[in-house]
Amino acid sequence: MTPTHTSQLTTHDSLEVRNAACLATPLGTAAKRGRAQGEILRISGAALRAEEGRIVFVGSEADYRRRYSGRPARVRLDATGRTVLPGFVDAHTHPVWAGDRGEEIARRLAGESYSAIAARGGGILATVTATRAASDEELSARLRGRLDRMLACGSTTVEAKSGYGLTAEQEVRSLRLLSAAASGPPRVVPTLLAAHEVPAEFRSRREEWVRIVAEELVPRCARENLARFCDVFCEEGVFTVEESRRILQAARTAGLGLRIHADELARSGGARLAAELRADSADHLLHAGSEEIEALAAAGTVAVLLPGTAWWMHSRPAPARAMIEAGVPVAVATDANPGTCNTESLAAVAVHACLDSGLTVEETLTAMTLNAAASLRLAREIGSLEAGKRADFVLLDAPDDRHLIYHWGVNLVAAVVCEGRVAFERAP
Repeated sequence: MTPTHTSQLTTHDSLEVRNAACLATPLGTAAKRGRAQGEILRISGAALRAEEGRIVFVGSEADYRRRYSGRPARVRLDATGRTVLPGFVDAHTHPVWAGDRGEEIARRLAGESYSAIAARGGGILATVTATRAASDEELSARLRGRLDRMLACGSTTVEAKSGYGLTAEQEVRSLRLLSAAASGPPRVVPTLLAAHEVPAEFRSRREEWVRIVAEELVPRCARENLARFCDVFCEEGVFTVEESRRILQAARTAGLGLRIHADELARSGGARLAAELRADSADHLLHAGSEEIEALAAAGTVAVLLPGTAWWMHSRPAPARAMIEAGVPVAVATDANPGTCNTESLAAVAVHACLDSGLTVEETLTAMTLNAAASLRLAREIGSLEAGKRADFVLLDAPDDRHLIYHWGVNLVAAVVCEGRVAFERAP
């Protein structure tokens, strides 16, 4: 089950998928809200064709034969008994880190809180120490391994944050490593998260770290094209609303998109700030109330829910049903990180989106494809299977998309195609 990297592939001018038991996809070039989030096109006996990395046909096998008779594609994938889905878009991950926090599991199981573990030297700052000590080669190898696992689990686009360096140069180093991996597969969308935590050496002068992030790091990362987004952990005990606003306004001035870790541990004002700034995403939102939900709906900000993290931390789930009913576009992501959700599988997290957060299978499929792409400003290019979009898709070893939730705990991904090239095939 080893991914095949783009550098090892020949660019194919045509690729076809034939005889699929099912093709399932949302449709459109913008985030879906409310009832529309649950609207999925399903085609039985489906075919798909890509040319020069773009989709040119999606429809029935019978229509495909009529249209392309005598014009076989250079690469042919037999999808008999399988399902074709859009490539998964993981819109919230933390893949650049070193160290091992496995010892925290027993402490969590014994009832120790996230805050208590952090106060005793664990949590984010434990990973920061290990990450700073790691060489570029070690960090790059660990990053590549995580991206490979994401690809093997169906993710063709991954938003990836810095945040475990927490010095100016260490944060830039993390983003440079992401930049080196950005061409994929999977495609990487880098985010500056220097405001992940107040570094230990700045605890007594936190305002100086906020200044460095807002006035030095943000402009530099934008100028050097190291990040497309800026994120802030706006939370009690981390960054205040005013500190977060300062950093995010600097990011907007520099031309970066805005993302916010919001209302994860308490109703801390992060969601309201996301709405005020019309951020691209507000993430976590476990404690968002009706006022926050109404504000996010009015702003059009995508709520990126991380149900694997809520489950792992024994926390309340985000109010997903209330968000859907209020017209908030909802996305689902892994939050892949070393402390609270150490998984690269978006499909594994999708199960919790349904069973814990109350989304339907159809809403979840949209959440992990089109809406996630919209939060990254990529919905015109990816997130659905439609003519003109990039040919990013997954072959699922299952008769329809519902098995993504129904047959859980195993990787059903048989193959992954990125921009019309086979990037991963499971060994027979």
